[in-house]
Amino acid sequence: MPRGDKSAYTNRQKRKAEHIEEGYEKRGVSGGEAARRAWATVNKEEGGGKKSGSGRGKKSTKSSSRKGGRKGGKASASRSKASRSAAARKGAATRRRAKSGSSRKSTSTRSRKSIGSRNRKSTSSRSRKTTSSRSRKRAKR
Repeated sequence: MPRGDKSAYTNRQKRKAEHIEEGYEKRGVSGGEAARRAWATVNKEEGGGKKSGSGRGKKSTKSSSRKGGRKGGKASASRSKASRSAAARKGAATRRRAKSGSSRKSTSTRSRKSIGSRNRKSTSSRSRKTTSSRSRKRAKR
């Protein structure tokens, strides 16, 4: 079976991929990219082709469809491309600032504190064990 052959997919899966592809194209994604995303979605949701001999009986999930419905709903479709691009640029800048900002310091401080407390606990428990074993040995003599 050559790469990209869809013979292992049911008619229902093919219709589903076509519908998803149309949705992407409606939102401005190119034809090839829309087809790629559509088949990736069908594969993720249904575990690949369902026809005989191609792994029947796999559980299907609708998580991708739910996410797509929420993401590309009326609100985003009614906005202009320029508006959506501006929002994307703003979000990227915010993430960049957050990444290079104070989040690193707080993480490293937390990890140092937790490591130090772990070491203290283990040392104290070791010293207790050695002390108690020494006292037992003395008691036996």
